Formats: sequence, C-alpha cells, structure tokens
Amino acid sequence: MATILITGTNRGIGLEFTKQCLARGDRVIATCRDIEAADALMQLRSSHDELEVHKLDVSSTESMLEFVQQLADTPIDIFINNAGVYGPRNANFGELDGRLWASVLQVNSVAPLILSQLLMPNLRQGKDKKMLYLSSKMGSIDDNSGGGSYIYRSSKTALNSAVKSLAIDLAGEGFSAAVLHPGWVLTDMGGPNALIDTKTSVAGMLKVVEGLDPQTSGSFFNYDGSIIAW
Repeated sequence: MATILITGTNRGIGLEFTKQCLARGDRVIATCRDIEAADALMQLRSSHDELEVHKLDVSSTESMLEFVQQLADTPIDIFINNAGVYGPRNANFGELDGRLWASVLQVNSVAPLILSQLLMPNLRQGKDKKMLYLSSKMGSIDDNSGGGSYIYRSSKTALNSAVKSLAIDLAGEGFSAAVLHPGWVLTDMGGPNALIDTKTSVAGMLKVVEGLDPQTSGSFFNYDGSIIAW
C-alpha cells in the first residue's frame, strides 16, 4: 500500500485517480479547491477510511503553505499533480491578455514546482519517491502543427521543461519524475468530442506510474506508456 497525494480531485481525471487508487488499496490524500462543492469526492470519503481530503487552491501560495502545515510529517510515496486550468478558449494571436496568461502560467507551470518544493520533507520520507505531473500533448513543440492555444500550450511546455530539470536535479536522491499526457479525455476540459473516458486514461497512467524508475525518469509519457516528443 502506498500513500498517494493527488491534487485537483473534485471531478474528472483527479476524481478517477482517487477512485482507482483506493480500489487497489492505496491510502489517498486528495485535495481540491472547494470541498463544499466536491460532492462525489465527499461521498467517497464517507465510505473509505483510507481517503483523506484537504482544501488546496494551488493558485494561492498561502493555501499551499497551509496545506503542507496540515500534512505535518506525513510520508508521501507518490505525488500526482493533476490540478490545472485551460484558460481562455480564445487565446489566439490578436486576442491575448497578459494578465490571463500569467494566471494560467501560475497554476499550470509555477504552482506545481512551488508545491513540490514545499512537499520535499514529506516526499523524502516516502518509499517510492515518484513525482508525476499531468501535462498535455499540446505542450509538445514537436507536435504543434495546429497553432493557436498560446496560453495553454505554453503553460504545459513550461511545466514539461521544469519537470525535466527536476528529474535531473533529484536523481541523486533516488527520485523519479515525469510528465503525463492523459489523452483526449471526456471531461469538462476535454469536451464532448474527446476520444477516451477517464477510466481508460487513468488506468493507463497508473501503469506508467508503476513502471516509472530512475531509467525512465524525466520522460514525457502518453497515457498508454508510449513516449511523446518534446
């Protein structure tokens, strides 16, 4: 049994991660921005002693500090950073807004690494020492043949670059870190035309998590385990 910290668990992929990890017997520390509105998550909490729910708004440094204080010295084996935002849908050249761009970068690119820094005492006590960050194929420069989506694309490209450095910098401590593309998933963010459901996506990503080791650390994985070009 592993202790797994998952952010952004109120719905969609984060909620499915929580369900599948609980189903396989893990202890889950789940976070979301608004616990009062997370009905499905709280229903899980009522029937699973292994599920712990915390409020966490990753756009707020104060909220991240409060959350880490609540964790105290709890060891964390696996960290899955799922929380993220798409941002404005009309983020095309000629319609870009610097303040909106900065807010998306804060949530998708900056906050995951700041939170990781704060969690290091807990992660160093964990046995698995795995750090996973949900990215997107839209963050792949190599794969960008469609243009547009400046804000979301750049925020995930920045995350990819930061996690690659993290994997290198923490290798000496036995950590493995990677970014994951969940596929085009049927969620509020993915929309109704998406190709796979959350169960398929998360089941695949958990297999990637299980197989992650120092040799594959620093990779950009598709949910099916294949490698995506940067």
